[in-house]
Amino acid sequence: MKLLRISGVLPLEPFRVRMTLTDGSVIERDLSPLLTGPIFEELINDPQVFAQVVVTDGTLCWPNGADLCPDIIIWNG
Repeated sequence: MKLLRISGVLPLEPFRVRMTLTDGSVIERDLSPLLTGPIFEELINDPQVFAQVVVTDGTLCWPNGADLCPDIIIWNG
């Protein structure tokens, strides 16, 4: 059985994303509760930086090196 991972992402309003998963399903999540700590300050302070989110190796990543565990995102924390 393969792990469920993120295959695509579309940033929405600040701190929300619409994700396509490897099984083809589409989910939306508010990531604001997960954006804690110094690595996420730039994303919180600048919505344009948050919108630079990409999928790398099945999870969400940003150009500043921030990323989130895909299991936490997919299963809603």
